[in-house]
Amino acid sequence: MSLFDSKLSVVNVGLGSFAEAIAAAGGEVTALAWAPPAEGDRAAGLELGRLVNEPRVEAANRIAFAAYREAQPVLEGIGLARELVPRMGGRTILHAGPPIAWERMCGPMQGAVVGAILFEGWARDAGGAERLAASGEIAFAPCHHHGAVGPMAGVISPSMPVWAVRERATGGLAFSNLNEGLGKALRFGAQGREVIERLRWMAKTLRPTLAAGLALLGPLELKPIMAQALHMGDEVHNRNAAATALLLKQLVPALLGSKVGRRQVAATVAFIAGNDHFFLNLSMAACKAMLDAARGVADSSMVTAMARNGVEFGIQLSAFGGRWFTAPAPLVEGLFFPGYSVADAAPDLGDSAITETAGLGGFAMAAAPAIVKFVGGAPADAVANTRAMEHITLGRNEAFTLPALDFAGTPAGIDARKVVDTGLRPVINTGIAHRRAGIGQIGAGITHAPLGCFTAAVTALAEAVAAE
Repeated sequence: MSLFDSKLSVVNVGLGSFAEAIAAAGGEVTALAWAPPAEGDRAAGLELGRLVNEPRVEAANRIAFAAYREAQPVLEGIGLARELVPRMGGRTILHAGPPIAWERMCGPMQGAVVGAILFEGWARDAGGAERLAASGEIAFAPCHHHGAVGPMAGVISPSMPVWAVRERATGGLAFSNLNEGLGKALRFGAQGREVIERLRWMAKTLRPTLAAGLALLGPLELKPIMAQALHMGDEVHNRNAAATALLLKQLVPALLGSKVGRRQVAATVAFIAGNDHFFLNLSMAACKAMLDAARGVADSSMVTAMARNGVEFGIQLSAFGGRWFTAPAPLVEGLFFPGYSVADAAPDLGDSAITETAGLGGFAMAAAPAIVKFVGGAPADAVANTRAMEHITLGRNEAFTLPALDFAGTPAGIDARKVVDTGLRPVINTGIAHRRAGIGQIGAGITHAPLGCFTAAVTALAEAVAAE
């Protein structure tokens, strides 16, 4: 009977109205937020149940996560896409996200394709470029299908310069284009004269200048730069100020020691110094190389890619190599430039979520409290985002430590099973492009990967494991 004489203290699981009634009666109540897995999809929940603590899946995840964690991405060089990227011959244009045809592309991606065609000289004007894109004469393919990644529209054409990043253990190569800077940029769908002229300068001056410096510098390990940048307030997705400065610190002596003319060196240094996002594309290529090292592990539920094309959001699992699982791309909530709102925004776009897939970006926001000035929220929200991701990952990457969390490693190795089980969706901080081509970036903010693609992936994995 002493139970009825003591103060009532209840843990409530499920319907919040039960907790409200207890509180109204004067009892202490702790409400535990819980929902059935897979948003109540009974069939998907049963498939998930078959994978929880499944020995083959657990063993496979240990192998995949170790391969990712031990990977060593090294900047090996820079060159033209047609010379470095596999199967990049002819009139091929790569884009961000899962496969998509020209007629289904969002406005910014179509605008970037038009800009790439003008840059290549395949058409004389935007109208001619649009007709060519719709003619079937252009081969469109996801960057990921060619070992590459590109931010926002992600467009890479044969004459564009790309970084080449090699993973030392596997020898695999990953590629990314070069960052143009903020404002009117091809990746946001802009294709005006200044955009094309900048791209041509990057191909004709920036690329050979950087190549000369890298030839003297030699292979450059990227993980130490990224790790140090985390200690200096970056999360190496939407904040790369420290990482860009650290890269420039390495490059300048080599550039000055090269045989390139001082005018070209000065222009190159000024361009990089004036673009805090310059390191982003290297961060993406490094993350791609690390995650590619974990690909192809049978039975593994570890996510090896998250990418968006402005229409669909897609993920890939280690167990299935390059197979996509997709859901509609969400809109991004955040801070908009004056005069713009969410009504003007394109849905989530770009391959840059490869950073979150690798435990950086939104997963490492605790290292970059100042990022909230760019994407919205408060510093406490940045820490909370990182903490939440601990519940859906396989472990921590101790190479990337977070000062605000007593130097704990970033949560990494997204487990699709845990996403479906908890309903916690991977957080992504990202730029926002206008829904129409040619306008460019209109803000930045936070979004979450849609649950549907994880549910589809878990269902497919359960079927594959059962069939073995």
